[in-house]
Amino acid sequence: MLKDFFARYSRIFFYGLSMAAFLFLLKWLELRLVIFNHALEVYIGAIALIFTALGVWLALKLSKPKVETVVVEREVFVRNESFSLNETELNKLNLSRRELEVLQLMSEGLSNNEIADRLFVSLSTVKTHSRNIFEKLGVTRRTQAIDKAKKLSLIP
Repeated sequence: MLKDFFARYSRIFFYGLSMAAFLFLLKWLELRLVIFNHALEVYIGAIALIFTALGVWLALKLSKPKVETVVVEREVFVRNESFSLNETELNKLNLSRRELEVLQLMSEGLSNNEIADRLFVSLSTVKTHSRNIFEKLGVTRRTQAIDKAKKLSLIP
């Protein structure tokens, strides 16, 4: 059946294929003529397209964030104007009045030297008080000690 179809319309297929080949040849010659006559413009256009694509790629690459933003939520304690010392926690931790004074001065941001000058004691005494405070509160840094003392209402 398919063989009969091609046998019957073989001339039409032959003419159609030859016409398509002739049109392809004409378009190819026309394109060559355009390229030869306007070669400089074609090259400039090709370079412009390449640099435009490169610019778009580079802009997308540079505008992408390099690091991922991480949001950290943390409870913030607001200083309460009506501060009352938590005596039960103070007794429970067995903090002395001098250690409490050193802790309050730490919370004001003073260094060990400044605390020693303010309290009229030696630097080693302040370091000893600080070490005792850290041990009693179960912390390793000044910021942790201040944070924990504020949570326990030991300092304002």
